[in-house]
Amino acid sequence: PYSGIGGSWQSQVSRTIEGLNDTWSVAIPASVSRGSATALPWSDSSLDAVITDPPYYDNISYAVLSDFFYVWLKRTVGNFYKEHFAADLTPKKSEAIADATRHGGKTVSKRIYEQMMEHSFAKAHRVLKPGGQMVVVYAHKTTLGWATLVNALQSAGFVVNEAWPLDTEMKGKIGFADKAMLASSIFLVARKRAGSKTGSYESDVQPELQEIVRERVETLWKQGISGADLVIACVGAGLRAFTRFARVEYANGEEVPAERFLAEVETVVLETILARLSREVGRAASPTTTRHAACPTSLSGVDPATRFYLLWRYTYRWTELDAGEAIVFANGTGVELDGPGSLSYGSRPLVKKKKGKYRLLDFTERGKDEKLGLPADGHPVPLIDALHRTLWLMENRPLELPEFLRESRVNREQMRLVAQALAGPALKRGSGSLPDAVPGWQPGPHHELAALAKLTANWRAVVEDAALTPLEREARRTGQQILFDKENSHE
Repeated sequence: PYSGIGGSWQSQVSRTIEGLNDTWSVAIPASVSRGSATALPWSDSSLDAVITDPPYYDNISYAVLSDFFYVWLKRTVGNFYKEHFAADLTPKKSEAIADATRHGGKTVSKRIYEQMMEHSFAKAHRVLKPGGQMVVVYAHKTTLGWATLVNALQSAGFVVNEAWPLDTEMKGKIGFADKAMLASSIFLVARKRAGSKTGSYESDVQPELQEIVRERVETLWKQGISGADLVIACVGAGLRAFTRFARVEYANGEEVPAERFLAEVETVVLETILARLSREVGRAASPTTTRHAACPTSLSGVDPATRFYLLWRYTYRWTELDAGEAIVFANGTGVELDGPGSLSYGSRPLVKKKKGKYRLLDFTERGKDEKLGLPADGHPVPLIDALHRTLWLMENRPLELPEFLRESRVNREQMRLVAQALAGPALKRGSGSLPDAVPGWQPGPHHELAALAKLTANWRAVVEDAALTPLEREARRTGQQILFDKENSHE
């Protein structure tokens, strides 16, 4: 209470005084009323704007949090506002939140939440003037929450014209209880849709979507927006292509549901981000002479597992995901999370599933496997497997690296690009303090970042020189050219 930090007595008194001074300085009076968004008291087409920060799907129950304040307010001002303090605690059933414990299961709670959101937006649509705007603040990280929002907006007759991220969240709040929260809030700007036109996904929506996403990734990247904030902000911007139609259909006449559209938008966004990462790595890469120097400086051609790992690390950092969101993300990157041949299957999984959540495994958890990164049954190994084994050997058994690099036959140039992308500023951005400055830190993903930095800084010594055959090493020492190397003629 006496520390002077944010929750201290001094801080709270100071903020209260600041709040009172700000209130007294307001010269324009306002009319404040308390009620439900599902029953707006104003007449049709009477408001210039509606600005709302709705509940984020299943993120936080503010009704439960409000009980703490409610019981004290009831004892202090309850007699002045008896209609608002009639019950012992805050009303819960009328809160728009997907709470399975309140409504008897996830399916029912999702439907009730969506109905309340749609009803609220329909009321906002009614009271808005024809040229009025609605601004919706949304900061939920999952596409499941977004699908509900999009369905409600489209059904209520709104077109999302713009979506921009604003830095609104306190840094200490971002990781709150591992909730799906962003470092910024996405501000969606919507207007009333004119007419009820049906659009073709292939000819109307998809071309516009591609154009919007490319522009927005470039713009926000330059502004320093990254990770899930960049992905969700671009998804939000892509809603314009979808919501300007009352209904969107595939060529076969099937309606495109919001969930499927958002999954496809996420795929477009992730592919665009991967291309942007390639350019970033390409600019940072220094020219080296390798057997694979002819390979293009691009990450777009890497195997699906490596691409999945790159994009997960970029989008979610080290966070584990609920099963539903992880599967949506996996579909967007073209991989499977469950079943034979999936990323969580077999003796060398890339993803671990536990209690309905998925998380990526890093090199400290995978690299000890002596078979990791080596060809089997003639199939090329994922680059991420070879990179994880390389990192582990570099840190634990460096003398075994030369043999592994020769046996793995890995495309070293592409592996270097993946390592640079994972160690580069795009993935470091927003990753927080150094590992030893983080309370409760344990070896893991942050340790991987340090190992990647070490590997990329010493690439030639650790990888290129280690991978040379004795004949190549002698040729490099003497400056002679090898015309034919019988030992490695398969390369």
